[in-house]
Amino acid sequence: MDSKKLAQLCREFADNRKGEDIVVLDVRKLSSVTDYFVIASGSSEPHLRAIVNEITDELRDQHEVRARVVDGTMEGAWVVLDFFDVFVHVMRADA
Repeated sequence: MDSKKLAQLCREFADNRKGEDIVVLDVRKLSSVTDYFVIASGSSEPHLRAIVNEITDELRDQHEVRARVVDGTMEGAWVVLDFFDVFVHVMRADA
């Protein structure tokens, strides 16, 4: 799957769980590390968990895509999913 399609799917799955302020940033000309950042906010720890689980579960079940690394915690208010060409940042709005 190409990185643009993956970023769009991550955005769609975050929106499925009512992610807030969802943005997809094309950073191909700015970064040699990744192609896209997907940034979404949630209002609480359960909301963050729902967004992260929706993205990871749907990508795994529908497309057999898994994050290489998941970093951060719901309690810490910020989780990063590393899909190599796409980084997904899910955080509480106050973070």
